[in-house]
Amino acid sequence: MNYSIKKLKERMNKNIEKNKDIILLAIETSCDETSIAIVKNGREVLSNKIYSQIDIHRVFGGVVPEVASRNHLVKIPYIIDEAIEQSGISLKELDGIAVTYGPGLVGALLVGLSTGKALAFGLNIPLIGVHHIDGHISANYIEYRELEPPFVSLVASGGHSHLIYVVDYGEYQVLGRTRDDAAGEAFDKIARALKLGYPGGPLIDKKAKEGNKYAIDFPRAYLEEDSFDFSFSGLKSSVLNYLNSCKMRGEEIIVEDVAASFQQAVVEVLANKTIKAAIEKKSNSIYLAGGVAANTALREEIGKLARKENIHLGYPSIILCTDNAAMIGAAGYYQYLKGNISDLDLNAYPSLPLS
Repeated sequence: MNYSIKKLKERMNKNIEKNKDIILLAIETSCDETSIAIVKNGREVLSNKIYSQIDIHRVFGGVVPEVASRNHLVKIPYIIDEAIEQSGISLKELDGIAVTYGPGLVGALLVGLSTGKALAFGLNIPLIGVHHIDGHISANYIEYRELEPPFVSLVASGGHSHLIYVVDYGEYQVLGRTRDDAAGEAFDKIARALKLGYPGGPLIDKKAKEGNKYAIDFPRAYLEEDSFDFSFSGLKSSVLNYLNSCKMRGEEIIVEDVAASFQQAVVEVLANKTIKAAIEKKSNSIYLAGGVAANTALREEIGKLARKENIHLGYPSIILCTDNAAMIGAAGYYQYLKGNISDLDLNAYPSLPLS
């Protein structure tokens, strides 16, 4: 069968001209979730199956790349079958395959990408490569059916901390990003130091509710006055130094207070910079994205500041904050409308920049 991009584009254009419903099978395997979704017109999720490897990696205190990719390889055929069955859509009804090709763990990405290529070639439908962060932002289009750009988005997860001005669908102006640890990465490391377990974000959030967020004055790294970048390595070091100092002096460590004070130091910086960005871009709306967007303290802090500035705050439901294929299907739909087809030689890019 000839996978002709020219012929596929002609078919895509006809579908768009006829105002046909566009149904995509989406694949997300950038880290340790194997996820397949069927998404219609970028906003309606017909199925969104997620196989999480958290229990597998918990014993290691974090994701082991080789273990993650091997589990993707084993599980992905079954997750595809489950997603297709739940959606009520047959393979012949699919209009394209949307798949994450970066950033992420290279071995994990390759499993999803290889599967996507095989499906696209076998069904002779377009392969659409999707940037993982584009997917996280697009989760908001599923949550808020009427949402349209422009708006400001804070993308905070285990691997990313980006402050972005969403100019249009799939068109982004990166205002700031982390210079070292991502917010979620810092949560995981401090949770490990406090012996709370993995993943750290939800565990810190839960423990912090029992503590005093002003008990310990950890540093807030705002960097240069006009910078929207983030830095959490200094905060992480400060917490670790505090814990070591307490142990050396034989002082009691109140885990709840450490968790709450650390979390407050993170969310204050994220919230203040996000509000500042919205004001500078004259945006009346902010949408959160990524796993850290599920953090209750972050939602409360940004919400409080947003109300003062009369700025609307939105965020996806918990299932759409974590890595999932539905968000990839949403992002892929807008790539489809633009006629963006990937060739079958598309490779995985673990450090793919957002441009």
